[in-house]
Amino acid sequence: MRMIPGFGYERVQVADGVALNVAVGGTGRPLVLLHGFPQSHLMWRHVAADLAADHTVICPDLRGYGASDKPEAGHPGVYAKRAMAADVVALAGALGHERFALAGHDRGALVAFRAGLDHPAAVTHLACLDVLPTLDMWEVLSGTSAAVGFHLYLMAQPPGLPERLISAAPDAFFGHFLSTWARRPEAVPAAAYLEACREAVPSIVADYRASATIDVEHDQVDRAAGRRLGMPVTVLQQDWGAALGFDARARWQAWTADLVHTTVDCGHFMAEEDPETVTAALRALLRR
Repeated sequence: MRMIPGFGYERVQVADGVALNVAVGGTGRPLVLLHGFPQSHLMWRHVAADLAADHTVICPDLRGYGASDKPEAGHPGVYAKRAMAADVVALAGALGHERFALAGHDRGALVAFRAGLDHPAAVTHLACLDVLPTLDMWEVLSGTSAAVGFHLYLMAQPPGLPERLISAAPDAFFGHFLSTWARRPEAVPAAAYLEACREAVPSIVADYRASATIDVEHDQVDRAAGRRLGMPVTVLQQDWGAALGFDARARWQAWTADLVHTTVDCGHFMAEEDPETVTAALRALLRR
């Protein structure tokens, strides 16, 4: 397993039967960084090394990913973003931090979003990279443009078929995203991610299946109740709105009154393709 240079590693129990692999480095105000698909905590290596100069930076593998535990998905709640967000709060608490800033990319951003709604007393600042909240994501996908999200529909199917199809050719499946979503594929350590994903097909599918079921239900309840994020929020996104015909900024503004929304000129794996821009945005967020 590749590691972030200069960071210490440990396993932290966060729930019954779930321990997370986590890298920790630096000193100062705590900042938790959550990875996306199909990656691991390693995606933050450049950003984390910079921010560790003046922050305690905590980079876990999410449940079901990397070297963290991969509980069997006996029901959708096992990989609900609510459960994964609770993992993050428990992790920070176990490391001595009751309050912390939180940034997530892709799947990690959905976990971070849920943590911000469910644990507002714990999350001081929130950054979400290249994603829409789950409910909004499903609402904006329609017609032929939804083909870009074919994997969302595939992994939303009942248990069995998606796991069999993906397990038959995991490198082809996960490698498709690592190459086509990047503008600078050489910046992405595909071999390390592919190795981790081969061992995690059932849990990765379960994570996505939850986003088509229980995660949508949780967002619907919050929207109906008017729940919003109370902390400063930064969103970095590619210009998906222009490509697919929706207003990304407006979608995010419905969830928060304190938003900085920026369109970036790089590929999906922005923390690796353009770490300077991501680091600068996180530092600006932490000053708000």
